Amino acid sequence: MSSQRRRAAPPGPDRAPRPPGPPPGAARLREAALAHLARFAATEAGLRRVLQRKVDRWARAAEAFGLTDLAPAIAAGKQAAAEVARSLAAAGIPEDVAFAESRIRRLLRTGRSRRAALAHLAQKGVDAETAAAALPAGEGAELDAALALCRRRRFGPFAPAEVPPEAHRKALATLARAGFDRATAEAALGMEAEAAETRLFAFRQG
Repeated sequence: MSSQRRRAAPPGPDRAPRPPGPPPGAARLREAALAHLARFAATEAGLRRVLQRKVDRWARAAEAFGLTDLAPAIAAGKQAAAEVARSLAAAGIPEDVAFAESRIRRLLRTGRSRRAALAHLAQKGVDAETAAAALPAGEGAELDAALALCRRRRFGPFAPAEVPPEAHRKALATLARAGFDRATAEAALGMEAEAAETRLFAFRQG
Protein backbone atom coordinates (compact mmCIF):
# COMPACT_ATOMS: atom_id res chain seq x y z
CA MET A 1 0.00 0.00 0.00
CA SER A 2 1.46 3.31 -1.05
CA SER A 3 0.79 5.00 2.31
CA GLN A 4 2.86 2.41 4.15
CA ARG A 5 6.51 3.32 4.74
CA ARG A 6 9.37 1.29 6.09
CA ARG A 7 11.21 2.82 9.00
CA ALA A 8 14.87 2.25 9.61
CA ALA A 9 15.38 -1.19 11.14
CA PRO A 10 16.83 -1.09 14.66
CA PRO A 11 20.00 -3.06 15.35
CA GLY A 12 19.24 -6.63 16.29
CA PRO A 13 19.91 -10.29 15.40
CA ASP A 14 21.49 -11.10 12.07
CA ARG A 15 18.28 -12.76 10.88
CA ALA A 16 16.08 -10.01 9.45
CA PRO A 17 12.25 -10.24 9.57
CA ARG A 18 10.62 -11.59 6.43
CA PRO A 19 8.57 -9.26 4.23
CA PRO A 20 4.93 -9.57 5.33
CA GLY A 21 3.42 -9.51 1.84
CA PRO A 22 0.33 -7.51 0.92
CA PRO A 23 -2.44 -6.97 3.48
CA PRO A 24 -5.03 -9.80 3.56
CA GLY A 25 -7.89 -8.92 1.20
CA ALA A 26 -11.29 -10.49 0.67
CA ALA A 27 -10.04 -13.20 -1.71
CA ARG A 28 -7.29 -14.41 0.62
CA LEU A 29 -9.56 -14.23 3.64
CA ARG A 30 -12.25 -16.25 1.88
CA GLU A 31 -9.69 -18.95 1.06
CA ALA A 32 -8.56 -18.93 4.68
CA ALA A 33 -12.19 -19.15 5.86
CA LEU A 34 -12.97 -22.15 3.67
CA ALA A 35 -9.77 -23.89 4.77
CA HIS A 36 -10.72 -23.32 8.41
CA LEU A 37 -14.28 -24.59 7.89
CA ALA A 38 -12.97 -27.72 6.19
CA ARG A 39 -11.32 -28.63 9.49
CA PHE A 40 -13.44 -27.03 12.21
CA ALA A 41 -17.06 -26.21 12.94
CA ALA A 42 -17.57 -22.50 13.50
CA THR A 43 -20.22 -19.84 13.92
CA GLU A 44 -20.27 -16.62 11.93
CA ALA A 45 -18.88 -14.75 14.95
CA GLY A 46 -16.22 -17.37 15.52
CA LEU A 47 -15.17 -17.34 11.88
CA ARG A 48 -14.99 -13.55 11.91
CA ARG A 49 -12.63 -13.71 14.90
CA VAL A 50 -10.42 -16.27 13.14
CA LEU A 51 -10.11 -14.06 10.06
CA GLN A 52 -9.51 -10.91 12.05
CA ARG A 53 -6.72 -12.66 13.95
CA LYS A 54 -5.16 -13.41 10.56
CA VAL A 55 -5.20 -9.67 9.86
CA ASP A 56 -3.62 -9.05 13.28
CA ARG A 57 -0.82 -11.52 12.50
CA TRP A 58 -0.12 -9.73 9.23
CA ALA A 59 0.00 -6.41 11.09
CA ARG A 60 2.50 -7.76 13.63
CA ALA A 61 4.69 -9.12 10.83
CA ALA A 62 4.47 -5.81 8.96
CA GLU A 63 5.42 -3.87 12.08
CA ALA A 64 8.34 -6.21 12.78
CA PHE A 65 9.54 -5.68 9.20
CA GLY A 66 9.52 -1.96 9.80
CA LEU A 67 6.38 -0.82 7.98
CA THR A 68 4.47 2.12 9.38
CA ASP A 69 1.09 3.78 8.71
CA LEU A 70 -0.62 0.39 9.02
CA ALA A 71 -3.92 1.54 10.52
CA PRO A 72 -5.84 1.93 7.20
CA ALA A 73 -4.74 -1.50 5.97
CA ILE A 74 -5.65 -3.12 9.28
CA ALA A 75 -9.09 -1.51 9.31
CA ALA A 76 -9.73 -2.56 5.70
CA GLY A 77 -8.62 -6.12 6.44
CA LYS A 78 -10.87 -6.44 9.46
CA GLN A 79 -13.79 -5.04 7.50
CA ALA A 80 -13.12 -7.59 4.76
CA ALA A 81 -12.97 -10.36 7.38
CA ALA A 82 -16.40 -9.37 8.71
CA GLU A 83 -17.85 -9.26 5.20
CA VAL A 84 -16.43 -12.67 4.27
CA ALA A 85 -17.85 -14.25 7.44
CA ARG A 86 -21.20 -12.58 6.80
CA SER A 87 -21.38 -13.72 3.17
CA LEU A 88 -20.54 -17.32 4.07
CA ALA A 89 -23.17 -17.28 6.82
CA ALA A 90 -25.75 -15.97 4.35
CA ALA A 91 -24.93 -18.93 2.09
CA GLY A 92 -25.43 -21.35 4.99
CA ILE A 93 -21.73 -21.77 5.71
CA PRO A 94 -20.98 -21.84 8.60
CA GLU A 95 -24.14 -23.37 10.05
CA ASP A 96 -24.79 -22.08 13.55
CA VAL A 97 -27.45 -24.73 14.25
CA ALA A 98 -25.17 -27.65 13.39
CA PHE A 99 -22.34 -26.08 15.37
CA ALA A 100 -24.58 -25.57 18.40
CA GLU A 101 -25.91 -29.14 18.34
CA SER A 102 -22.45 -30.65 17.93
CA ARG A 103 -20.88 -28.50 20.64
CA ILE A 104 -23.76 -29.08 23.09
CA ARG A 105 -23.37 -32.86 22.75
CA ARG A 106 -19.64 -32.63 23.34
CA LEU A 107 -19.99 -30.35 26.35
CA LEU A 108 -22.64 -32.47 28.05
CA ARG A 109 -20.60 -35.64 27.52
CA THR A 110 -17.65 -34.03 29.28
CA GLY A 111 -19.74 -33.08 32.32
CA ARG A 112 -20.87 -29.55 31.53
CA SER A 113 -24.36 -28.57 32.68
CA ARG A 114 -26.93 -27.08 30.34
CA ARG A 115 -26.40 -23.69 31.95
CA ALA A 116 -22.64 -23.89 31.41
CA ALA A 117 -23.13 -25.11 27.84
CA LEU A 118 -25.43 -22.20 27.03
CA ALA A 119 -22.89 -19.75 28.44
CA HIS A 120 -20.17 -21.35 26.32
CA LEU A 121 -22.25 -21.04 23.14
CA ALA A 122 -23.03 -17.42 23.92
CA GLN A 123 -19.29 -16.74 24.10
CA LYS A 124 -18.91 -18.39 20.68
CA GLY A 125 -21.48 -16.03 19.17
CA VAL A 126 -24.49 -18.40 19.00
CA ASP A 127 -27.74 -16.56 19.66
CA ALA A 128 -29.79 -17.63 22.68
CA GLU A 129 -32.69 -19.08 20.66
CA THR A 130 -30.44 -21.29 18.52
CA ALA A 131 -28.49 -22.46 21.58
CA ALA A 132 -31.64 -23.31 23.54
CA ALA A 133 -33.07 -25.26 20.60
CA ALA A 134 -29.90 -27.37 20.48
CA LEU A 135 -30.34 -28.61 24.06
CA PRO A 136 -31.64 -32.18 24.41
CA ALA A 137 -35.25 -32.36 25.55
CA GLY A 138 -36.07 -33.53 29.07
CA GLU A 139 -34.00 -33.83 32.22
CA GLY A 140 -32.22 -37.07 31.34
CA ALA A 141 -29.29 -35.48 29.54
CA GLU A 142 -28.67 -33.15 32.49
CA LEU A 143 -28.40 -36.12 34.83
CA ASP A 144 -26.10 -37.86 32.35
CA ALA A 145 -23.89 -34.77 32.21
CA ALA A 146 -23.74 -34.66 36.02
CA LEU A 147 -22.70 -38.31 36.04
CA ALA A 148 -19.97 -37.52 33.52
CA LEU A 149 -18.62 -34.89 35.90
CA CYS A 150 -18.85 -37.34 38.81
CA ARG A 151 -16.78 -39.82 36.83
CA ARG A 152 -14.16 -37.19 35.94
CA ARG A 153 -13.84 -36.11 39.59
CA ARG A 154 -14.20 -39.66 40.97
CA PHE A 155 -16.96 -38.94 43.43
CA GLY A 156 -20.55 -40.15 43.91
CA PRO A 157 -21.04 -43.57 42.28
CA PHE A 158 -17.44 -43.44 40.98
CA ALA A 159 -15.75 -42.86 44.33
CA PRO A 160 -13.13 -45.52 45.10
CA ALA A 161 -14.60 -46.09 48.58
CA GLU A 162 -17.45 -45.00 50.78
CA VAL A 163 -17.11 -41.29 51.47
CA PRO A 164 -17.82 -39.34 54.66
CA PRO A 165 -20.58 -36.69 54.82
CA GLU A 166 -18.07 -33.86 54.37
CA ALA A 167 -16.92 -35.34 51.04
CA HIS A 168 -20.54 -35.61 49.96
CA ARG A 169 -21.09 -31.92 50.72
CA LYS A 170 -17.98 -30.99 48.74
CA ALA A 171 -19.22 -33.02 45.79
CA LEU A 172 -22.58 -31.25 45.96
CA ALA A 173 -20.79 -27.90 45.97
CA THR A 174 -18.69 -28.91 42.95
CA LEU A 175 -21.80 -29.89 41.00
CA ALA A 176 -23.55 -26.67 42.02
CA ARG A 177 -20.62 -24.56 40.81
CA ALA A 178 -20.78 -26.44 37.51
CA GLY A 179 -24.40 -25.33 37.08
CA PHE A 180 -26.34 -28.42 38.17
CA ASP A 181 -29.39 -27.96 40.39
CA ARG A 182 -29.64 -29.66 43.78
CA ALA A 183 -32.07 -32.39 42.67
CA THR A 184 -29.89 -33.41 39.72
CA ALA A 185 -26.76 -33.37 41.86
CA GLU A 186 -28.33 -35.54 44.58
CA ALA A 187 -29.65 -37.98 41.97
CA ALA A 188 -26.21 -38.32 40.37
CA LEU A 189 -24.36 -38.72 43.66
CA GLY A 190 -26.86 -41.26 44.98
CA MET A 191 -26.90 -43.55 41.93
CA GLU A 192 -25.52 -47.07 42.21
CA ALA A 193 -22.18 -47.57 40.47
CA GLU A 194 -23.38 -50.20 37.99
CA ALA A 195 -26.43 -48.16 36.98
CA ALA A 196 -24.29 -45.05 36.59
CA GLU A 197 -21.76 -46.85 34.38
CA THR A 198 -24.53 -48.31 32.21
CA ARG A 199 -26.22 -44.95 31.86
CA LEU A 200 -22.99 -43.15 30.98
CA PHE A 201 -22.10 -45.76 28.39
CA ALA A 202 -25.46 -45.32 26.67
CA PHE A 203 -25.10 -41.51 26.87
CA ARG A 204 -21.73 -41.56 25.17
CA GLN A 205 -22.93 -43.90 22.45
CA GLY A 206 -26.06 -41.89 21.70
